Amino acid sequence: MRAQDQGPSLSILVVDDHAIVREGLKRILEGTAAGWSVVEAGTGFEALEILRRQAFDVAVIDLSMPGMSGLELLRRARPKLPRLRVLMLSMHAEEQYAMRAFKAGANGYVTKDSATRELAAAVRKVAEGGVYVSGSLAERVVLQLNGAHEPARHTQLSDRELEVLQRLVAGHRPTEIAKALHLSVKTVSTHKSRILDRLQLPNMAALIRYGMEQGLGMIDVLPAGHDTGATAGPAPTEVARVMQGEAPGGRRADDPPRAMPAAPPMPTPAPPPLPTHPALSEARRPRALRRMSPSELRGADALPPQSLPAGLSARNPGTDGWL
Repeated sequence: MRAQDQGPSLSILVVDDHAIVREGLKRILEGTAAGWSVVEAGTGFEALEILRRQAFDVAVIDLSMPGMSGLELLRRARPKLPRLRVLMLSMHAEEQYAMRAFKAGANGYVTKDSATRELAAAVRKVAEGGVYVSGSLAERVVLQLNGAHEPARHTQLSDRELEVLQRLVAGHRPTEIAKALHLSVKTVSTHKSRILDRLQLPNMAALIRYGMEQGLGMIDVLPAGHDTGATAGPAPTEVARVMQGEAPGGRRADDPPRAMPAAPPMPTPAPPPLPTHPALSEARRPRALRRMSPSELRGADALPPQSLPAGLSARNPGTDGWL
């Protein structure tokens, strides 16, 4: 194990909704320099509460979090903590996300796939008053600012609309989006309508297709209702499984169709009981009358007509017209 670097002590706040990610970042940072101490926060609201009680040199904030996003947290904290250095951490390598972060007041932007290599250097850079961004991402940002790279249509969306778009493309239901972003379902529907209008798309199918082409469906958040305290990443959504060749229900799209289970037989209702006369036993109901002896028939024929069961009458026992 390499020795820890000697340098100025730093107090660092790590904000991420996944406990395992926070633990990994904490180990990287505390293993870099002897004087670096790390405090964790699982949500933007918790981070704001911690920032009110304690001063930090650097805050490492996840861009996409349920409830309060990293951008919203940065906007709330920046006016009250102008000297706080902020490094945004995201799984998105697209330049529009970095530009949104810098416009909100971030001092650096690092993607999660490069965090193990660049995180310590990025924290040290922003703590010294500099700005950190990876070389490839910086090039794309400059090209877009110079007009050499035409921006995508969704760059005109607001931050909240972009959050809703990401979750729609990821397959989240409006109720899940509303719960995760602390919005009403009606507000989510309004955002969805505005997104369709601004992107000039006719329906949700076109919106999903556009989002997948732009890589907007890969968000590092869980649908509302999941426990994010000990989860490394989101469970695959139905859209993601289908894109990987898996049909809904856990099957591959090229699997042969499953045989439908046979439906259980419908029970046959029992016929209603036939009315009986006190003088007639169970074995002497109308269908059994043909098997009655002549003496039995004469006994039944001697009964008053009004006392016979419905459908019977005193008829000549020599005929077979009892039924």
